Amino acid sequence: MLSKCLTVGAACCVLSCSVAAQGAPDPADPAPLMHRSASAGSEERSAAPATVDVTPVARDEEIGRRLQSVLDATGWFTDARVRVDVGVVFLSGKTETDELRKWAGDLARNTQGVVAVANRIEVPQPSVWDMGPAWAGLMAMWRDFVHSLPFILLALTILALSVGAGMIATRAVASILAPRMETRLLRSVIARSAGALVVLAGTYVVLRVSGLTQLALTVVGGTGLIGLALGIAFRDITENFLASIFLSLQGPFETGDLIEVAGVTGYVQQLNVRTTILMTLDGNLVQIPNAAVYKSNLLNFTSSANRREDFVVGIDYAALITEAQEIAHQVLANHPAVLQDPEPSVLVDSLGPSTVNLRVYFWLDGREHSWLKVRSSVIRLVKRAFQEQGITMPDDAREIIFPQGVPVDLIDRTAAAGGDGRPKRRRPAAEFAEDTDAVSTSAEAGLYSEAVVIEAQARQAQPLKGADNLLPSAPSTKGSKGRHGR
Repeated sequence: MLSKCLTVGAACCVLSCSVAAQGAPDPADPAPLMHRSASAGSEERSAAPATVDVTPVARDEEIGRRLQSVLDATGWFTDARVRVDVGVVFLSGKTETDELRKWAGDLARNTQGVVAVANRIEVPQPSVWDMGPAWAGLMAMWRDFVHSLPFILLALTILALSVGAGMIATRAVASILAPRMETRLLRSVIARSAGALVVLAGTYVVLRVSGLTQLALTVVGGTGLIGLALGIAFRDITENFLASIFLSLQGPFETGDLIEVAGVTGYVQQLNVRTTILMTLDGNLVQIPNAAVYKSNLLNFTSSANRREDFVVGIDYAALITEAQEIAHQVLANHPAVLQDPEPSVLVDSLGPSTVNLRVYFWLDGREHSWLKVRSSVIRLVKRAFQEQGITMPDDAREIIFPQGVPVDLIDRTAAAGGDGRPKRRRPAAEFAEDTDAVSTSAEAGLYSEAVVIEAQARQAQPLKGADNLLPSAPSTKGSKGRHGR
């Protein structure tokens, strides 16, 4: 019985020694004997090596020679030294990174017969003036650039193709819309929008190929936000641009039309993306913002050929009103520039301090005649007719006070008489009338419109050369005086 107990005890001792020989940790070993943990690496050489089998029971000399040969073979360590004492491995030397230092510790720890590892391998800290890391970074960037060259060339090719396709799409859409849409600005906006969409699609493809899907979606979705931000930042410019589109669509006027807008009267010369350019009757170029043109009340005198003019003339209270009306009406009926349909009229307008005021209304063709010249001619002829018929046109009455009275002196009637002794005869009013009853005098320079002269002057105006006119060209006015004039 005693022999059996001794046998079991011996077996337990053998098993305990075997476990200790295979690298079981000794509880008495202190923690500093373990290697210091370093930052985790992902390189292949930092992975833990497999278990090294030497002999069933490895001796310290064998463990040291094996580890020394492995460290020397890698070439990663400088002055590498391995010392083994009672299964404890002491490593010393220098290496470049913490990953290599940790690898050496793992190698020793996984060697058969090692019970502990004291990793004293040093990782020298680089000097502050060491340019090695910077150079390594530059080299890494260069390698990345070389590796990305194929993608860059592909991206540039796609962008170039998209830009070319955008230009072709712009021209194609413009040619398709040309016979169907008269508004040049709207055609340009739609055509350029189509080209921009093609370019945007090419940019989206480049970003998707590069793996920047989220950025691609952001670019596509942010295009509208960018447009909104630009619209707010450049509100006035955007407002004028939109107004130019609306004016092009609605077409309230054309090139050569005489309009009155924002207190300015003139002939339309251009409508661009920012302003409307008018040539005033004084021959001056005026640029009005399109937003002001779109918001203001606009009078187009050219849209209708007929134009009504009027003026006031005062006659004496002693004169017959009906007779004066007939005389003025007869002048209007005989005037070649006054239209008879609509029929002209002479109406009593008001009773003044010393005159009965008549207002004369008449119509004229504004495309052929100037309303200023025709009005001047009619006033002149009405005055002449009144004077010939003895209808006086007195001035307003004025009250004069004589504090000392009015002295009365007797005059010699003979001195006041003519050379033959008879009193001088007052000249009739007709003799004070104009010497001619012509419809137009040389001073009035004809009744034709001055639109031809203004048009010729507008063609020579410097700001108009090379400008982009959004309105259709005006028809030629040669051979027809005042085609668009008033």
